[in-house]
Amino acid sequence: MNAANVRAISDLRRQAWIAWAGRRLAWLAAGVLAFSGPAMGADGQSIVMQGNGKGAPACMACHGARGQGNPAGGFPMLAGMSETYLAKQLHDFQNGTRTNATMGPIAKALSPQEVQAVARYFSQQTPPGKAPGATAGSDLVREGRNLVHNGEWGKSLPACVRCHGPGAHGIAPHFPPIAGQGAGYLEKQLKAFQNGTRRNDAGEMMRSVADRLTATQIKAVAEYLASRSPQVGDASSAQ
Repeated sequence: MNAANVRAISDLRRQAWIAWAGRRLAWLAAGVLAFSGPAMGADGQSIVMQGNGKGAPACMACHGARGQGNPAGGFPMLAGMSETYLAKQLHDFQNGTRTNATMGPIAKALSPQEVQAVARYFSQQTPPGKAPGATAGSDLVREGRNLVHNGEWGKSLPACVRCHGPGAHGIAPHFPPIAGQGAGYLEKQLKAFQNGTRRNDAGEMMRSVADRLTATQIKAVAEYLASRSPQVGDASSAQ
């Protein structure tokens, strides 16, 4: 065998080894990614506590570390809500079907994985046991109680509990719990459905209901719901 043939065989062997080594490295890399994927995914608790470092601040600054909300500031309780519902709201803030000057930019700074992680974290938290709402015995609250549980059929107003479930504790994933939410937040959302600045309800259901409510009725419903406990089975959540 002459020197030229020896060099040719040597080159082929070297090329074959390089190709094999490349495939081996690719397999190893794929295995590492497959193994570490879940651990490297978005951390909902970390985003809630610290933000994501890409424009989304810590959720806890407004909603509390466990999603208990801040009624005085108008920030809703998120604890215990459906993961699907919460993720939808964040997506709606991203695409503009739900608008808010604060939440819009925050939601847009979250990746799809981060949206799901934050929604999952809050869905796993327990709502606070007592609502810091209105006095349950006021005339306004009594009017709200009647609307929430009975509706006003003369105006084609269904009872809130027909969709939001017994005690207004929600029916996942489409109808959120509204018992124990802050009165200011609830009033603001009903008015937003009424004037069309919030339009992410399925089949315009909430817009249709809100259109039939007077300003006094909106306030009454909000005050009554704020006086209820957000926890299912709590004695103060009863009618």
